[in-house]
Formats: sequence, structure tokens, C-alpha cells
Amino acid sequence: MRRFKESNFIIMAKKHLVSIFSGQKSRYLAEKIAENYGIPLGESDVIIFSDGEFQTSYEENIRGRDVFIVQSTMPPAENLLELLMMIDAAKRASARKITAVIPYFGYARQDRKDKPRVSIGSKMVANLLISTGITRLITIDLHADQIQGFFDIPVDHLYASVIFYPYLKKLKLPNLMMASPDTGGTRRAASYAKALETGFAICYKQRSKPNEIGQMQLVGDVTGKDVVLVDDIIDTAGTIVKAGELLMEKGANSVRAMATHPLLTGSAIQKLKDSPFEEVIVTDTVPLGSEKYCDKIKVLSTAPLLAEVIKRVENYKSISSLFNMGSKTKQ
Repeated sequence: MRRFKESNFIIMAKKHLVSIFSGQKSRYLAEKIAENYGIPLGESDVIIFSDGEFQTSYEENIRGRDVFIVQSTMPPAENLLELLMMIDAAKRASARKITAVIPYFGYARQDRKDKPRVSIGSKMVANLLISTGITRLITIDLHADQIQGFFDIPVDHLYASVIFYPYLKKLKLPNLMMASPDTGGTRRAASYAKALETGFAICYKQRSKPNEIGQMQLVGDVTGKDVVLVDDIIDTAGTIVKAGELLMEKGANSVRAMATHPLLTGSAIQKLKDSPFEEVIVTDTVPLGSEKYCDKIKVLSTAPLLAEVIKRVENYKSISSLFNMGSKTKQ
């Protein structure tokens, strides 16, 4: 009888082993992830001192738990620093495992030396995360796939295609065609085109300086097509809007934009409002406040996907099987 009670206690303990916490800027997403997972979001706090310095703390016992900390690391840099401090606090509180869930991995565009005497920001961030104490990383649509190699721990690199693909199917566009706003996204556009059995086009751009487009040319025939431009990030929106305008000039019937991470800095919102896009399809990896509101923007949630991945991590199940185009993920 006593042996049965001990076994029952172990089973009950396992049910409460996972804790999901959030940084301040990703709380809106973490709440949805926790809801989809089936547990309440963990209680944490951030104390801000008068000089701007802050301190993070957990307001519940996490000893022996598998802790998942949700925080995108878009600017300002305090978002990354807060995540690092939450990781450190979890380690010092004797968490069993610490997984950083970073829907948008900031500094990913700094993945190599593109000129002498510059830092490789994404490698530096990887070093910081590992040295602070994470045992696993979960992220979505890294700007450069090779960033996974900067980590000596398991990295679950998820793809927003599992969310976008069903949405594109629902649109039932009669003459669907995929396009990339630059040559760097060719592989991404080609994978969508293959899954959707459509053609694809490429916009070739030349930059005069960072965040500013010089010239752009089109490779492919888009006459009479309903084109969807696919990218991983919309920052200033200069590239993708210019590509949309070029596609319409070349005879496209309609044009839409689709990107995972809507940073939408500077005058991006106004550019999108004035653009020929019928729709701008994004995810919620980056928060969109009222100042970033635009009637054209359609936001798809990553919460069901991230909750499912956390479940699979905990139960040692395959994650890669989720990312065959056409996989069914609840939205």
C-alpha cells in the first residue's frame, strides 16, 4: 500500500514539473502558450530602481522544475538583458533544466563579418545565453540557419511555414505565385512554391547602404498572378514594399506580404499603408502595439506551435515531424 502511494506521488510530481515564465515584453505571447499547454503562467517579477537598473525574481518555488522562459530579444537591449537575468535567477533557484524560448532571436542579422573589425553579434548572444545557464533553445525562423552552430546545446529551430501554409491554402487564390523580395530568401520562397505547387519569382536588390534600397530587378514572369512575397523579417519595410510595387508594375494581379517577425521600425507602418499589398500576414513573435496598427496586417499566433513543441520536448517526442508542409497545427 505504501509502495503504491509513493508511485502515485511520483506521477503527480511529474505532472507539475513544467513551469512557463515570461519576460515583460513577451508576456502577451507567454500567456497564450501556457494556456495552450494547459498550465498557468508562472509568477515572476521585475523590480526597477530609480536609476533604471532592474532585478528579476521568481515568485514561486522552481526547485527541480523544467523552466521555459519566453522572451523575444528585439531592441531595446534590455529585453536580452532581462532574459539573461531570468536565466541566472532560475539557475540559482535550482531549476532542473532551463530552456530559453526566443520566438524572435535578435542580432541574428549579425551572423558573420561582412567587413573588417566588426563584431559577430549573434555569436556573442549565443555565448551569453550558454554561459548564463540555458540547457536548450527554442526559436522560430532564424535569419541565418548557421546560427544553430553557434550553440553547443540542443537548438529547436522552428518554421512559421507550419502556420502560414494552412492560411495560404484557405485563401484559395486562383493564380497563386510565391516570390522572394531578395536573393537571400530564394530557398524560402522555393520551398513554399514546391509545397503549394506554384511557380516563384525573385526580386534582386542592390543596397546603397543598410536599410536603404538602391535598385531592384525582377527574375520571373508574374503577369496575371496573385503573388505572395515571403520573408523572415519586416523591419523598415523598404525592401518588401519596393518589391511589391515592382511586382504590380510587372503585371501581377494582386500582391501580399508574408513575414514571421514584424519589427516595423521607423516609418514602416506608413509604408505598408501606402503599399499595394492587399494583406500583410505576420506572426506574434514580436508585440504589435497600437502604434503599429494597420488594417492590412493579419496576425497569426505562434502560441499553439510553441506549446506543442514544449510538450514534445518534455515527452522526448519528434519535433521535426511537425514541419512537413501541410502539417496541421491548431491556430
